[in-house]
Amino acid sequence: MTETVYDVVALGNAIVDVIAPVEPDFIQAWSIEPNAMSLIEEDRAKQLTQAAKGAEHSGGSAANTVAGIASFGGNTGYIGKVSEDRLGAFFRKDMAAQGICFETEPLADGPATARSIIFVTPDGARSMNTYLGASVLFSASDVDESMVRQAGILYLEGYLFDREAAKTAFVHASELAAAAGRKVALTLSDQFCVERHRASFLHLIRNHVDILFANEVELLALYETDDFEAAIAQLQKDSPLAAITRSEKGSAVIQAGQDPLYVEAEPVAQVIDTTGAGDQYAAGFLYGLARAKPLGICARLGHIAAAEVISHYGPRPETSYKDLADQGGIAL
Repeated sequence: MTETVYDVVALGNAIVDVIAPVEPDFIQAWSIEPNAMSLIEEDRAKQLTQAAKGAEHSGGSAANTVAGIASFGGNTGYIGKVSEDRLGAFFRKDMAAQGICFETEPLADGPATARSIIFVTPDGARSMNTYLGASVLFSASDVDESMVRQAGILYLEGYLFDREAAKTAFVHASELAAAAGRKVALTLSDQFCVERHRASFLHLIRNHVDILFANEVELLALYETDDFEAAIAQLQKDSPLAAITRSEKGSAVIQAGQDPLYVEAEPVAQVIDTTGAGDQYAAGFLYGLARAKPLGICARLGHIAAAEVISHYGPRPETSYKDLADQGGIAL
């Protein structure tokens, strides 16, 4: 077997988050839909980026997850598409600053680097304006085969699944990982992703995925049911291992042929922003799994990470997850 260099390598939408505090009259002047997520075109993305003058952070769901794994002390890599422009160079530099290996060739000719321009008003409302740009122009040729083979776990982000070329890339990467004796994990990402790609997701889960991440709403959408127990029973037939988050009710760890393991959420003094909670739960769980921790500890690490990230604005850790795990009595 190829030497394991990375605990986890993730494949996802490479997006730069631009976060700017503004007054309500700014939202009105720019005709921004308040407290919502809107998809925008490149010209408007460039205009809003310039007007925002906000703090920039490398982002995207799977990128947030590997940043969380790095905060635990894990070794991580990332595969995603940015353009050969200022924000693309920033994304690369910011990922490197967090100890994440990111070497995907940039798009030399085409759409600009993806970004999510987030305007935060004094009442805490977040108005998100997302331009997907170069991030979705991902194909099998962008998969770094060496990196996949050197990862204990390959982590796939469901948000990237919209284009046929990306679906092909997922299968290609999964087959590379399986051939190298590695595990493949998938996050369903969003209820609407599930509803758009239900049949393709089910095929991927049944044939290529070892570990599934979803929240309760996504799981119910996957199996088109309102019955959580029925969804779990079906999931046990389709996936060797799954972790299902349930907000304040904690999470359920599902294995084929075994009773579900229910793990309580970590207490939180005040919930500020739930953005990134699922990404960071996956970070803790995957880090624990990569380091051969018991499944109950994997889930607890997930809840420690999720509790930290919902205690502040932004989808990435502000406090070392390794320190929080130590404080919780978990030796890493």
